[in-house]
Amino acid sequence: MAGMLGVGATRSRLLPSPLPLFTRSAPLHLAPHPHLSRRLLLLPSRTLAAAATTMAATNGTAAADPVQEQPKAAGPSPAPLLLKVKKLSANAVLPSRGSALAAGYDLSSAVEAVVPARGKALVATDLSVAVPQGTYARIAPRSGLAWKHSIDVGAGVVDADYRGPVGVILFNHSDADFAVRPGDRVAQLVIERIATPDVAEVDDLDATVRGEGGFGSTGV
Repeated sequence: MAGMLGVGATRSRLLPSPLPLFTRSAPLHLAPHPHLSRRLLLLPSRTLAAAATTMAATNGTAAADPVQEQPKAAGPSPAPLLLKVKKLSANAVLPSRGSALAAGYDLSSAVEAVVPARGKALVATDLSVAVPQGTYARIAPRSGLAWKHSIDVGAGVVDADYRGPVGVILFNHSDADFAVRPGDRVAQLVIERIATPDVAEVDDLDATVRGEGGFGSTGV
């Protein structure tokens, strides 16, 4: 064999072939013949390398193809949260937010009132509200009134089951009377989520590092 191939001949490998070899004169049979034995197929090494490269590239492409996922059926969209507001007079002003990301809804006075110096006053909004389920409303002060006029807000919890008129208690910490006109923004309404766990009486509480320290125990 070496003498026939010569020095410059292409090296070959002997591989078992699962397919029978046919001569040109023999008819082509697609079904395997029971009397045919496995023969050796003589292929050049370069041909084997090219075939292996092609098979690897084909397998890699097939493995890399992503599996197309079937789109999931969209479920029902959640119901939007609603702050239900009822006007009790023509002077009532619906709550509104000053910007898209403002946390509170401005509450406006429906009446004329005077908050005396170092005193307090109850200002009517002529509104009734129903907050979304699982929330309550908190009446909070407006930063502009607090900074410029020393006006603060007190007792600002509106329970979820309250349906009466919303009033705003204003405290005047300045030495001058503060006048309120209809339509003036006097506070803001913040909707907050609330948890109402059951009350359980216990003999002792879990110990913490802080313990009973309070009222300035961590510093002023």
